[in-house]
Amino acid sequence: MGYLILLLLFFFFLFTPLLLPFLVVLGLFLLIFIPFKFAFNSIAVLLNAPGQIYQIATNKILRKNHALEHATINVLEEKFGKGFFYSGMAQEEGYFIRGRANPWDVEEAAREGLIRLQRGEKELAVHSRCGTTILVFNIISSIVFLTILFGFGAFTLIHVILAILLANLVGPYLGIFFQKWLTTSSRVEDMIIRGVENRSPQGIMDPSWFFIRTAVLRTLN
Repeated sequence: MGYLILLLLFFFFLFTPLLLPFLVVLGLFLLIFIPFKFAFNSIAVLLNAPGQIYQIATNKILRKNHALEHATINVLEEKFGKGFFYSGMAQEEGYFIRGRANPWDVEEAAREGLIRLQRGEKELAVHSRCGTTILVFNIISSIVFLTILFGFGAFTLIHVILAILLANLVGPYLGIFFQKWLTTSSRVEDMIIRGVENRSPQGIMDPSWFFIRTAVLRTLN
């Protein structure tokens, strides 16, 4: 093993002079390209992300299903650990759960999550990996970057890094706040779980997809 490391170091120092011009050009390209790309992405985020949050915030059923999605994932992680990396997506008719599990465990977690939310465990409606937190992070970094851009009249890689650092400091807290008050609703007293559908993609190595169908009591025939 020691000889292999020495051999790699030898080749590294031997070919470094040849690679140096390429590395310099690549570094300059990245220094110019990354700020331009970040500026373009920042404008796109500010044009699209607030509308996505508004669309969820103004849909009561979607907010409730979003809360149930988080509650189900939180219960699954309590039982099986966070290493399984469950994810989800809320819709008006219910919500998806993605991860390695069987339908019985998913249905049990969904029903337990609903009952616990109805009993007042509002913290189950919030999850740290929620897309809302990612959206808020993108919005904050975009605002900071564009503010620096217009304030200094130039943008550099340093400005990109500063925007990302500030978004990392503030984003998670604002993401939780947005989840609690805008994109989820723990008031699920009128919700029921109608069933779980296995919608796994083809392939043994693919994680499973489950759709948990929900309904509002007053809409049932």
